[in-house]
Amino acid sequence: MPKVFTESPNSFCKNATDFADDTDQKLMRILILGVSVRAMVESAVNGNYAVAALDAFGDRDLAAVAESHSLHHDLQVRYSPDALFEASKHLQFDAIAYTANLENHPEILRRFAVNYRIIGNSPRTVGAVRCWPALFSRLKHAGFLIPETILPGNNFAPDCSRRWLVKPVLSGGGHGIKFFHRGEQPGANFLLQEFIGGKSCSASFVANGHDCVLVGVTEQLVGLGPFGAQGFRYCGNILPAREAIDSEILEKVRRLAQFLTQEYGLTGVNGIDFILDGDQVRLTEINPRYSASMELIERAYGLPMFHLHAMAVLDRELPNFVLESVLDSGMYFGKAVLFAERDAIAPDTQDWMDRGIKDVPASGEKLRKGSPVCTILASEQTFDDTVASLIRNAGEVKKELYG
Repeated sequence: MPKVFTESPNSFCKNATDFADDTDQKLMRILILGVSVRAMVESAVNGNYAVAALDAFGDRDLAAVAESHSLHHDLQVRYSPDALFEASKHLQFDAIAYTANLENHPEILRRFAVNYRIIGNSPRTVGAVRCWPALFSRLKHAGFLIPETILPGNNFAPDCSRRWLVKPVLSGGGHGIKFFHRGEQPGANFLLQEFIGGKSCSASFVANGHDCVLVGVTEQLVGLGPFGAQGFRYCGNILPAREAIDSEILEKVRRLAQFLTQEYGLTGVNGIDFILDGDQVRLTEINPRYSASMELIERAYGLPMFHLHAMAVLDRELPNFVLESVLDSGMYFGKAVLFAERDAIAPDTQDWMDRGIKDVPASGEKLRKGSPVCTILASEQTFDDTVASLIRNAGEVKKELYG
């Protein structure tokens, strides 16, 4: 069972109900929105927050825990941040909390901020931290390692003795990333970034605008065929990363998170993606919002992630938590996103939630090739066994999908 710290006399945070009383937020109704919000909503509901959900999918297990509204199912419109804003006009709420991909659309957050409190980073902060030229310049000036990056509008050509990636400026989940080929013209909406061999990792931290606490480091699963993913597409995480027990690496990640917190005034839960090249940490992206690996942290360490998020934003409180204290548990926790390998129809999914499957589609739902089918969780005593368990469980779901 995961450790839960909230009840001990030396607990790292107050009870969620006490917090609501202290901050006069007891009756606040929070709309959680983004592409897929099930994990964040589950965490909020477990913390006794009053929430409603608005996302693209409206998955079966999301509707089972909270009031849920789906762009696809309820409104029959394609997902976009603008569509989220328009759909929200018909709902009752006092504040919003957001997940992917609203970090790429601070203008939508500004529209929400006119009438609603934002439980998360402000539109101004989001716009600043996702401005790649300034971010990479500040990191480089402060002595942090980053892949060499050629931004749109720069005139110099890449050194073709090295490998380069073409990445969308509005990046997320590995979508649209590919290797650069000589003579290619990426276009104004793409940047070039040096390809660094190493492990794709992520780190999560809770920030209050001045200080932060590191709460987890994962190794990312990228482009794995057993999960229907290709290329650089994100398809899951394993917690902890195999090198996360190395104190030197943890300290480098911690210093990076602290720098970003102080430089940009980050609040709430945030994530950073980086390449671990030996013992070198090279940041590739910052996600100033709740991210996919955080449900593993909640599951493994008993940390109430939404509650920590709200406390840090509204009360500027940080958890009294030391990551090194939980890294010797001898367990690894994994999640994998299964993508449809071809157009398909969801089978009877009534018992999927009982089997620990997450983001469950409705029975008979049309699944397009390349779209997410569900999320699979696993926990084993070794990293490799956890990956193998995820692959095995994915295979069972694929048998039901494709026969």
